[in-house]
Amino acid sequence: MGPEQQRLTPAERANLIAYLDGELPEPEARAINTKLTHSATARREVEALERTWELLDFLPRPKASENFTARTLTEIKQLDVHGRRFESVLKETAQHAVRAGSWLLVSALALLIGYGLMQWAWPSRSARLARDLPIAEHLDDYRAVGSFEFLEALATSPEFGAEND
Repeated sequence: MGPEQQRLTPAERANLIAYLDGELPEPEARAINTKLTHSATARREVEALERTWELLDFLPRPKASENFTARTLTEIKQLDVHGRRFESVLKETAQHAVRAGSWLLVSALALLIGYGLMQWAWPSRSARLARDLPIAEHLDDYRAVGSFEFLEALATSPEFGAEND
């Protein structure tokens, strides 16, 4: 097919209206213009499109109904009200989310403070058991003694202890 028989590509056909209205960017308009200059087939396609657009002007134009304006304005007002309602719902949801986040933060902080107090301020049972281990090891001996009076008597006896000077 020679240059005289070249047809417009689908992309060029899609841009024809913008080309005819002068709204097509310069490089694309130049490409279509070059093709139209060299191809009679492409020129016929453009002429057919121009005639079609001209014929559209002869079609009857639909008339808007009497209450078209009132209905349109009513719908716009309703959309505006719904938009404001959406904004208020969105604002309330954001406030609830911030409030819940604050409570979670305060709860986590209280948990950490409680854990810290339990670890460092509250006496540890393990440390106490380790400190009292010698007592626990001799607990049976201490129970066999019975009372402090017996220990005091032993402490004052001459066999065990106190030498009287």
